[in-house]
This record gives sequence, structure tokens and C-alpha cells, in this order.
Amino acid sequence: MGRALRSAAQAPTERSRDFKGSAIRLVKQLTPQRTLAATVIALGIGGIAIGVVGPRILGHATDLLFNGVIGRQLPAGLTKEQAVEAARARGDNTFADLLSGMNVVPGQGVDFAAVGRTLLLALVLYLVAALLVWLQARLLNVAVQRTMVGMRAAVENKIHRMPLSYFDSRQRGEVLSRVTNDVDNIQTSLSMTISQLMTSVITVVAVLVMMLTISPLLTLLTVITVPLSLWATRAIARRSQRMFVAQWANTGRLNAHIEETYSGFTIVKTFGHRAHAQEQFSQFNDDVYQSSFGAQFFSGLVSPATVFIGNISYVAVAVVGGVQVATGQITLGSIQAFIQYVRQFNQPLTQVAGMYNTLQSGIASAERVFDLLDTEEESPEPAPMPESPAGRPGRVEFRNVSFSYRPDTHVIEDLSLIAEPGSTVAIVGPTGAGKTTLVNLLMRFYEVDSGQILVDGVDIATVSRQSLRSRIGMVLQDTWLFGGTIYDNIAYGRPDATEDEVIEAAKAAYVDRFVHQFPDGYQTRVRDDGSNISAGERQLITIARAALSSPQLLVLDEATSSVDTRTELLIQQAMAELRRDRTSFIIAHRLSTIRDADVIVVLEAGRITELGNHAQLMAKRGAYWSMTQT
Repeated sequence: MGRALRSAAQAPTERSRDFKGSAIRLVKQLTPQRTLAATVIALGIGGIAIGVVGPRILGHATDLLFNGVIGRQLPAGLTKEQAVEAARARGDNTFADLLSGMNVVPGQGVDFAAVGRTLLLALVLYLVAALLVWLQARLLNVAVQRTMVGMRAAVENKIHRMPLSYFDSRQRGEVLSRVTNDVDNIQTSLSMTISQLMTSVITVVAVLVMMLTISPLLTLLTVITVPLSLWATRAIARRSQRMFVAQWANTGRLNAHIEETYSGFTIVKTFGHRAHAQEQFSQFNDDVYQSSFGAQFFSGLVSPATVFIGNISYVAVAVVGGVQVATGQITLGSIQAFIQYVRQFNQPLTQVAGMYNTLQSGIASAERVFDLLDTEEESPEPAPMPESPAGRPGRVEFRNVSFSYRPDTHVIEDLSLIAEPGSTVAIVGPTGAGKTTLVNLLMRFYEVDSGQILVDGVDIATVSRQSLRSRIGMVLQDTWLFGGTIYDNIAYGRPDATEDEVIEAAKAAYVDRFVHQFPDGYQTRVRDDGSNISAGERQLITIARAALSSPQLLVLDEATSSVDTRTELLIQQAMAELRRDRTSFIIAHRLSTIRDADVIVVLEAGRITELGNHAQLMAKRGAYWSMTQT
């Protein structure tokens, strides 16, 4: 345990940036449920107010019993004052003091009817209080669940408004951890803490009022230990707070590693990195363990500390209260009720201290979710793109475009290029030359630093991304198929397409030639990783999807780099049909696939070094010619 604590103490020193601000913001998430919240508060006040009256009534029942027992021992016919004087006359001053503080009738025994009525009243009050608390808990649960539905929707909507750069700079597993684990942890924390916090605060106030009506002195003895409890809680919480932040940060890192390893499981096995992956997992898992253990250990010290301090006041009240009963300053039933109130007063403080770890954990997760929600979004969407003028469909112009992922490193620099309508533009060059970046800029996954990209004379920065991207079909090297049927994966390109249109697109992309080899044909289900379909077949399905969308512009990014030669010929034929009457951009390392391109652009370090068709560039015997010789 010592090693774990030392490791936890040496964990990342990242602190909650704004614990109080994040907590307030989290509570404000309940604002849409203000009516339910007000009802919950009202029920809580009513239930607790009725509940705290119970000990006082039970104390009265105790007084009735005790008065009856003592009264039966006194001679009948005497008044209480005469009985007190008789006790003092025989030197029994202690009994006389006790008797003077009681409402006793000499010679009269226990009034069991009055005791029964008092106990029945207490029972009814406790039942009503329990009903109100149950209603409060039920309505609070409804309010919390509705709030979490709204938060999940906000996170989902935010994800779709985030720029591609956000996901490029973060591991997918870490983002998924914020969307799933952290949101679930917020829900758990809200459900557990809001009810207890609200109940505890109302209980403390109500009990404090009842204690003051019994004995201000005993109330002072009870309250005097509260600052000590708060000090202990604060001192311990300071140490555990940063550990909870580290816990959820380490959890996100562990999830990122798991997602990355499982998604590339075949590669991990192929290159014999299973042991290394397991070693990394063990390290990340140990980091989660160390930070979690330290957070839970230190926060777990809060409850024992507050219980110990609360017991000090409990002992003091018992001693002083016993003296007051003996001297007739307070009745036995009142001190019994007061001791119950002391327990009720200390219990909420202990509960709040005990759940502080849950609260801190929830706030740490809330900060991570709020950090995602506060991330800068893509620029606001302007008006939809106008229809292309007749006679100029799909003219694309890059005009003095410059772009960099980081301010000091240019990826594209002062690039100008024109793609005439219906032409095929092939972009070649070494890795890192900016080929894919050029396409990302055309799709507006990133915004240019300077210059313009125009489609049919319209600056794409002045139109909505949706209207722009709806005109572009894209076939990537890394095929993406979801867990559904082959038919559904093709229809994804245009969900409103008819069955005949989907089949026609499949035939144009040569999907129809192999799909009937499967028992279920087009209804064959594709696994999440697409492992039941070959790489070439997956690529043909994505081409069929692009064909179905009937794009004005077509982007082919290394579309034939991962298939065999025979399938490549099929893909080339499908591409030739797909490119007909469309402006197309082809990014390829296999130069054999771009010989028939209208324009071949050679990029190096973000600049165009050569431009022309295959024959022209071969005649120059420059960079393109050198590529064909390798």
C-alpha cells in the first residue's frame, strides 16, 4: 500500500482547473428541469421537516413513561411542590432537583393511552416523511436522467460540429472515453450527490432549529466541532482532487490504447507486437490503478475523520446533558431527543464527507466533457452553394492557396491550379508533398490560410460545407464499411435512392459480379471490420456508393493501392465509367493508373513542380519521368 500511495503522490500534478466553476456549471445543466427541481426541493423540505419532529414526539413519550413511573412511587394527594420539599427535607437534593424538572403527578401511574396516541402520531409522521422523501428521490431521478439525455445530445451535436483537426490531434479512444465513460460518471455522481447534498443541507438546518428549542448550550457543544470537520475535509480533499483528475485522464489514455490495439489487432499479431502491446496496457492500467487507489484512499479518509470529530461532540453532549437532567434543567425525554438530533446533525456531515470522492470524481469528468463542449467549432455555415451555371459544371480553381497545420511549417504554399469541367487531374508526388492535404482543403475539412478555392466561380468558403460536400464523391484508400448489409452500405451514398438505382450503381462498379457469390446476395451482412469481404470487394462497394451519389466532383485518394492487379483493372474500368462527365482528382502512387489523366500535377513540398499530361511530362524527363523509372 505504501508503494501505491507514493506512486499516487507522484502522479501527474494536473489539478482541476476550476473545481467550483465546473461544479456550478454542472448544476446549471439542471436549469431546463427547474420545475421538477423546485418540486424536489419542496418535497425534501416537507419530508425532512416532518421527520425531524419525530424525536421530539418520541421524547415526549419517554417523559410520559418516566413521569408515570416516578409518580406511582410518590404518595397520592401531594402536589409536586410538596413532594420536592419533602425530598429536600430528608436530604435527598439530587432527587428533588430531578423531580422539579418533571411534569409529575404524585400517586398517578403511566398514562398508556397518552403514550399510545403519542407513538401513533410519531408513526404517522414518519410514514408521511418517508412518502415525501420517496417522491423526492423519484422526481430527482427523472430530472437527472433528462439532464443527462440533454448532455449526451449536446456532446453528440458538438462532435458533428468539430473540425477534423480536433480528431487528428487526439486518439479516438480518448475522445470516446469523454463521450462514454466521463458522461456516465457524471450521471452516477449527479444521482448520488445531488440528493444527498440537498437532503443533508435541509436536515442540518432543520435539526439545528430543533436543537436550539431544547438547549442552546448543548447546541453550541454540537456546532463547535463543525469547523474542525470542514477543515479536515478540505485538507484531505486538496490531496485527492488532483488524483481524481489524473484518474480520468489515465482512464482516457488506457481506452485510447485499447481501441487502437483492437482496431489494429491483425497488424499487432502480424508484426509480433503482442508482448509490447500487453506491456503498454499493463503500464497504462497500472497508472489508472495508482491514481484511482490514491484518489479513493485519501478521499476515503474524510468519512472516518468526520465521524471521529462528530463523536467528540456526541460524548460532550451526553456528559453535559446527563448533568442537566440530574439537576432538573432538562427532562429525560428532551435529552433523549437531543441525542437523536446530534446523530441526525452529524450524519449528514458524515454523508457529505463520505460522498466527496464521488463528487470530485464527477467534477473531474465534467471538466473533461465541458472541455470538449467548449472546443472551438468549425466556422458558421454560410448560405448553400448555388447550382452550377449551364455549360460550366465542375470547374475547380485553386488560386494562390497556402496552408499549414502549424504556423511555422507550410504544407501548401502559393499553389494555383485549374481543373476544367469533366477533366481528370492526377496528383502525384512523394509522401508529405501535400497531395491529401489538397483534397482535404477542397472538401473544407480544413480552411485555407490564404488564397481561394473556387468551384464554378464560387469561393467554397462562402457556401455551406454540406452543400459543397454533397457535390463531391470520395473513394479513399482506407475503405469504410459499417456493420450492415452490402445493399445498405451502397445506399449510404444516397439514402433516398430506389432499389433499381442501387443495383444500377452496383453493376457500374462491378459489385454485381461478385455479390451473388454470397448466399444472401445484396443482403449479406458486412462485419464491423469488413473481414468477411476482400479488400478489393470493399473498394468496389465504396465506388458503387460514390457512383450512387451522382457527384459533380470526384476524389480518388489512393483508391487502387491495396488491391491485386486483376481487381485493379476492374476498379480502373469502374473509375473510367464513374469519371465520365465529372471533374475528377486522382491521388495515386501507382502511376499506371493515371496515364490517361488530362492533367498530371507533380507536387513537392507543397509546390507544383511539373504540370502536363503523361506524354508531355515524359518528354521533359523531369521529376515525373524519374518516378516512372523506379
